[in-house]
Amino acid sequence: MFAVDRQLIADGTYFVAERDGGVVGCGGWSRRRTLFGGDRGVPRDDSLLDPVREPARIRAFFVRPACARQGIGGLLMRACERAAMAAGFGTLELVATLAGEPLYAAFAFCAIERYELTLANGLPLPVVRMRKTLARD
Repeated sequence: MFAVDRQLIADGTYFVAERDGGVVGCGGWSRRRTLFGGDRGVPRDDSLLDPVREPARIRAFFVRPACARQGIGGLLMRACERAAMAAGFGTLELVATLAGEPLYAAFAFCAIERYELTLANGLPLPVVRMRKTLARD
C-alpha cells in the first residue's frame, strides 16, 4: 500500500526535497484516478481525470521523521498545488492515515469520509478521505 507509484514519476508530478545531498521529504500530485497506493499488486485506474469536474490527487507524502515540523511538507504541498492549478484543477483530494490527518488539516483539507483499508496481513488501517478547494489568485 505504501510503495512507489512509478506513474507519478513518469508523469513528472512527484517532487523530492533535499538537504545537504540527502532526501528529507517527497510527495506529489496526480491527474489520474488512482487515489493511493503503489503500482504493484493493487487494483488501479490510471485513466485521466477531468480537471473541470474532478479533483487532482495528492499522493505519497513522506517527510523524514528527523526533519518533521521544519516546513518541508508545506513546500512540497505548495509545489503540488501550483502544478495542479496550472493543469486546470480547482480541487485536490487525498487519503490520509490518522497520523497524517493533522498535517493535511493544517493545509485546509477537510475530512469527507472515514473508512478502513485492509493491509496485506489482514489488519485494518483507519484512513480519512480529505478534500480542498484551491484558491485562485
